[in-house]
Amino acid sequence: MPNSEHRELFSRNENNPIITYKDLPYRANSVFNAGVTEFENETLLLLRVEDYRGQSHLTVARSKDGISNWRIEEKPSIAPDPSNFPEDKWGVEDPRISYLEEIGKYAITFVSYSEKGPLVSLALTKDFKSFERKGAVLPPNDKDAALFPKKINGEWVMLHRPYPGDADDGAHVHISYSSDLVNWDRRKIILKARDGGWWDAKKIGLNTQPLPTEHGWLISYHGVRQTCAGCIYRLGLALLDTENPEIVTHRSEEWVFGPKESYELQGDVGNVVFPCGWLKKDNELRLYYGAADTSIALATAKFDEVLEQLLLNPVD
Repeated sequence: MPNSEHRELFSRNENNPIITYKDLPYRANSVFNAGVTEFENETLLLLRVEDYRGQSHLTVARSKDGISNWRIEEKPSIAPDPSNFPEDKWGVEDPRISYLEEIGKYAITFVSYSEKGPLVSLALTKDFKSFERKGAVLPPNDKDAALFPKKINGEWVMLHRPYPGDADDGAHVHISYSSDLVNWDRRKIILKARDGGWWDAKKIGLNTQPLPTEHGWLISYHGVRQTCAGCIYRLGLALLDTENPEIVTHRSEEWVFGPKESYELQGDVGNVVFPCGWLKKDNELRLYYGAADTSIALATAKFDEVLEQLLLNPVD
């Protein structure tokens, strides 16, 4: 889309960052990359909290308006448990939440950091107090996973991002299928990193859980741009076909959100905006994102404008 037609889709909340380590009821280094859902008429975040060992755990936070007065649990909700789940050895990270209406439970996909690298783990809950852990469901190296909220053609469907490490073909968004939420197969690339000088060349990954729309499944993804000053994490959008999410129908050419403010540029890992969830409230799309791996911030957009701009970028 020509630059003359470009406009900022997402507006940052004036209270950003909305959660920092100072808001936690216990000692921690940082808080970022939270999964998001609505629960009991409140906004619920599943925070990634990093301790002073450099290891992460997940903690529930609730707010009536989704912006302020967060009530944060006084102890971790999902803590690393290497005695029962060896893959948790170096912590658990970056949760995504999908409500599975068919079974009446919330599915939480998250990263367990094992000796052999990061992998995808899964837990189920009805109340965000007790959690039914299913263990590792995808082998390393893999992360950035989220479930579709319902079965498609009789199967559960997951998006995720394997990373071959030293391979030359980059890192791309894959899709996999399961009948039981534990065993996943038929892995296939659906969204490829671009080549050359694009903002999303070589390495991309899923950010938010798939959101149903009349035009297909809306997802956001990150592109990692390597520069002489380090990496920059920016966000793009894509639409997947409703009945066959292996088909990408639309994809951003330009990034739609990138680090710009001081709390996004400076932190434990600078130049990063990284959402793990979003909420649609009427015509407002709320994007909760980790800023510089240090705090949590909020940006909002008009939902119809997001779709309108994305529909201008059909995939050939």
